[in-house]
Amino acid sequence: MADFAALRRSRNIFSSILHVVLNIALAVISILITWSTGSPLIGIILVVLSKWRMFAVRPRYWGVNLKANFVDLIVGNSIILIAYCSGRVFLPIHVILMVLYAIWLIVIKPRSTEAAANLQSLIAIFFGTISTTLMTASANSIFMAAGGFLLGWAAARHILVQGDDKDYNIIILAGAIISAEIHWLCHSWLIVYSFNEAGIIIPQLTIILTIVAFIFGYAYKSIAKNGGKVKWSEIGMPTAFAIITITVIVLFFSQPIFNV
Repeated sequence: MADFAALRRSRNIFSSILHVVLNIALAVISILITWSTGSPLIGIILVVLSKWRMFAVRPRYWGVNLKANFVDLIVGNSIILIAYCSGRVFLPIHVILMVLYAIWLIVIKPRSTEAAANLQSLIAIFFGTISTTLMTASANSIFMAAGGFLLGWAAARHILVQGDDKDYNIIILAGAIISAEIHWLCHSWLIVYSFNEAGIIIPQLTIILTIVAFIFGYAYKSIAKNGGKVKWSEIGMPTAFAIITITVIVLFFSQPIFNV
């Protein structure tokens, strides 16, 4: 019996090590291929193939699995698109993306607590808005708004399905519409903070929407916890801090290195 337990522990350790190695390989290879080929196609295919378990069930469950993994797909594909938009010159941003994607796959994504779900949603919005901005800045605003709608829907759903409230579809739709509206409004005046030596590009929209998403989720959880009542003693301070932060960003940090 002791030998069986030892064998089982050794297999679990081996599986854990293999899981880490494969995830690191996915993070490194997908970014390197995107950089070397100058195309995001193969990298996106690798990200989708890494989610093969979504389709290893009967087709009627594919839609459910896709919804459950939507945030993970947004993060993975957004990182690939950011690497693609960073160009063919190998820059520190490519290494940063490899490290961040590996951390996402190994440390953040596997967690299933409510706090982890909130963090995962914010990360999806952060990377999703960057990739959406870079890919649609020169296109019609409808494309940016559509990307914002999907981001808002996925992030809101990922947070709300973790709780006990089953009547969350209207809240998810509200989150998606708010995200789409913010994307649409920001399309006509895109402020982008660029750090050329590192290749890092962060749109002002990314910072604003991440803050809005945090307050949106925080306020909803507070209201749900208090039986539908708004307790300003809980949400007043974070909301005021968020409004002040966004106001300062818009008024005093709207002179970027370049304006799309």
